Amino acid sequence: MPNRSARRPDLRSDLGFPVVVLGLSGAIMLLPAAHAAVNGEFVVARAFFYSAVILAVLTVLIALSTANLRPRVRPQRHLIYLLGTYAVLPTALALPMLQAVPQMTLWQAWFEMLSAFTTTGATLFAPEDLPETLHLWRALIGWLGGFHFIVMALALLVPMNLIGIADTSARISASGADTSRQINQIADTGQRIRYYALMLLPAYGGLTLALWVGLLIAGDDGLVALCHAMSTLSTSGISPIGGTERATSGVLGEVMIAVLLLVSVSRRVLPSIAGLERRFGRYDPEFLTASCILLISVTAVMVTHVAAPIVPIRIDQLASMIWGAFFTTLSFLTTTGFVSGGWDAATLWSGVTPPGLLLLALALIGGGVATTAGGVKLLRVYSVFRHGQRELELLIEPSSVGGRGTAARQLRTEGAQFAFIFFVLFAMMIGGVTAGLTLLAVDLESAIVLALAALTNAGPVTVILEDGMSVWANLTGGQQALLAAGMVLGRLEMLAVLTFLTPELWRR
Repeated sequence: MPNRSARRPDLRSDLGFPVVVLGLSGAIMLLPAAHAAVNGEFVVARAFFYSAVILAVLTVLIALSTANLRPRVRPQRHLIYLLGTYAVLPTALALPMLQAVPQMTLWQAWFEMLSAFTTTGATLFAPEDLPETLHLWRALIGWLGGFHFIVMALALLVPMNLIGIADTSARISASGADTSRQINQIADTGQRIRYYALMLLPAYGGLTLALWVGLLIAGDDGLVALCHAMSTLSTSGISPIGGTERATSGVLGEVMIAVLLLVSVSRRVLPSIAGLERRFGRYDPEFLTASCILLISVTAVMVTHVAAPIVPIRIDQLASMIWGAFFTTLSFLTTTGFVSGGWDAATLWSGVTPPGLLLLALALIGGGVATTAGGVKLLRVYSVFRHGQRELELLIEPSSVGGRGTAARQLRTEGAQFAFIFFVLFAMMIGGVTAGLTLLAVDLESAIVLALAALTNAGPVTVILEDGMSVWANLTGGQQALLAAGMVLGRLEMLAVLTFLTPELWRR
């Protein structure tokens, strides 16, 4: 006899997961509703509460109407969900913003939520134009968007070899911990999502809570500390005051943020990924690459400012400049986009404008794979570098044998091949978005910066333009739509989109 219990509707199954996400979206709206009510902003509180009720009703109706559906399980269905999430979910998340700010349009609210959910951090409004609760909402969505991407990357994209961790070849992943191998190869997508979500949530939430408490102790306001803590872990760079350079926590707060930014430098800090990298031992190529890049960047900034000072340099100014250069370059390398207070202060005594092109290049490189950071990713840069180094060794000594074991050999062969393919795709995306923006009457310099900001999910990188952060608000609807598509492509790294368009996937 057939197992009838297997046919029982289960909202935790693959089919019900979008319904669960919609229900959770409504549930988390109660947090900003409570925040607004405590602060006496009852109009904003009602907006979030009514939106939560609407989503709760929709969740129940959709759950009841789809409870008996059992479609054939295909890989493309999960990709459809992943792509659809970034198109549909921001609309639901935008409901309270529309009610709280009457002058805000549906498009503006959708763009704000998409930017936050993709951890881009671009905004169409100045900090003083939005109530405090909406800043909390944007930071919260960015925090949840970062967690959502990590979970979906590990549960869906890694088993399909569609994300950067596969650049080390699937054989390395298959040789990892027994539990991770069993989850990736045997369990269905729903089980993998639950497994990684439960595994990562304590660390992700615990680090956020620790940073929040630390920033509070350092002197930040409660809302500012919470938003900066969530923006640090998600690398969204969302701030209710316009950036960390305006925070009252000062250098102590920046030190705490810098420590937590290291989470976005290497994927090995994640418990679910560490087991897959045992063949590298203690050797961490991502952290090594990031260290070299930061050393070169800080040195370049120091030389730029110290070479031609307009006033005598004091020791405290030099120390402030060194720390400002380190914090800012680390922040942009992880595509967070926070700027240190010492970064701009160095201009007052050196007379040299901070090198914006350097920040753009750092955001283009990006952080670790399978983290919330955007960009090309450090592991791909390292794999191509190792491949080039090995080719030079073969030119000098053709009979030489590469060392560091099987994992390192695979990284500089199959890994370099995957990385080069991604470089070409990423360059094509940059060219396509830049060309589209220029056709829509955006000047070339701004088009390049905006394209890189969207594709690397580093919205604050537009600070290097003269218009600064207001450049997003000055764009037309068509220009914003193109950049919104770039945010999604950058978040999914384009490989998932290309796989979705592959005919072979639909024949399975």
